[in-house]
Amino acid sequence: MLFTQYYLDCLSQASYLIADDSTGRAVLVDPRRDIDEYLADARAHGLTVEGVINTHFHADFLAGHLEVAAATGAWIGYGHRAETEYASRKLTDGERISLGDVTLEIMETPGHTPESISVLVYEHATDPTPYGMLTGDALFIGDVGRPDLLASLGVTADELGRMLYDSVQRKLMGLPDEVRVFPAHGAGSACGKNLSTERQSTIGEQRRTNYACAPMSEEQFLALVTGGQPAAPGYFAFDAVLNRKARELFDHARPARPLTPAEFLAARADGAVVVDARDPQEYAAGHLRGALNVPADGRFAETAGSVVAPDRPVLVVAPQDREEEIVVRLARIGFDRVAGYLREPEGAFLEMIGEVTRASRVTATELRAALDRPDAPVVLDVRNAGEREQGAVDGSLHIPLAELTRRLDEVPADRPVVVHCAGGYRSSVAASLLRNAGRADVSDLLGGYGAWQGLHAAA
Repeated sequence: MLFTQYYLDCLSQASYLIADDSTGRAVLVDPRRDIDEYLADARAHGLTVEGVINTHFHADFLAGHLEVAAATGAWIGYGHRAETEYASRKLTDGERISLGDVTLEIMETPGHTPESISVLVYEHATDPTPYGMLTGDALFIGDVGRPDLLASLGVTADELGRMLYDSVQRKLMGLPDEVRVFPAHGAGSACGKNLSTERQSTIGEQRRTNYACAPMSEEQFLALVTGGQPAAPGYFAFDAVLNRKARELFDHARPARPLTPAEFLAARADGAVVVDARDPQEYAAGHLRGALNVPADGRFAETAGSVVAPDRPVLVVAPQDREEEIVVRLARIGFDRVAGYLREPEGAFLEMIGEVTRASRVTATELRAALDRPDAPVVLDVRNAGEREQGAVDGSLHIPLAELTRRLDEVPADRPVVVHCAGGYRSSVAASLLRNAGRADVSDLLGGYGAWQGLHAAA
């Protein structure tokens, strides 16, 4: 058996290649859209990818099933409840897929979504115990998939939660302790609230350590798994629907277009939004008026999807020679409307000097002094609810970054605003979003809440 896990840190997303090396037959599970790495590995091992399985309709990324099928002729498989615009194979509970001696078995594990499945992997068809299990978003390491996302249109969180209880407590916990667990996501994903940084575990370890796997009633389970979930990024519903559709294929060989300063400004005037992917300090030192700062060195795609509308054309300002990377990362969440990018931003800005501005950033000491003045600023906390429970700036307004685009009107427009997160990444994004919406006096807090805590600990 050949078994490979591919992990994408930016989206905390895992995909898998499983093959029988004696027959050369292979299946991909939960692939991303840029599929070159999978195909290169298949060629290197002399494999034929004959199937691609999605464990469910993903909300946090656009899966690469159509790209794989177009490149290899593979069939596309989902749980039997899935309805798609493209040809797909309905996989049923207990169904076995032979790759030779290596065998896959489908287990229906609804709850995160109605059509969710997990995939048992047997190294040998006659093995009494599977080598491992690809659990999709049903079971994570340290957590389970949340049942409250908009990925499942027409089904309530309560209904899904009860399905998830049965899937986790009865089906998955009914497996032997030694079965390895390979989830579709890890720490940082908004598909759960307590995901581990570990990339594999065992059923036995999860039985001992995962809060949602301990014996409990259905009502207790529902209360635990629905409480304290992070705000879902705005693009999740878009991707959950798009993963059902027959859409345009991602073409890695089609490069993004470099634009002259004049072309760039013309596209912006026509309605494109500028996404500046440079470091917050570089952005603060000089950026195009109205540009959104979504730094590349972080959860770029997920964050961009929280502050940019999916149907809006995008103009990219990227760190030098990272333009193509930024375009690919946007494509992974289905944001294909990249109108072009600005080559050598610092030089180009000299030709656009009338459109270049700076961003205000304040230290914790400066914020403390400002809060003592009569014209004290509004402090906007854009962390998630679970983070805020660990402490907050007195009197601060709380709107998680993922909710800010639809709650901008809740931020007072007649006072200065200082935005903070945990360390400074999300606050720069949020501050740029407020400026884009026309707020003039907006700063973000250097070092975030960590710096604020440090200041008060030293006092």
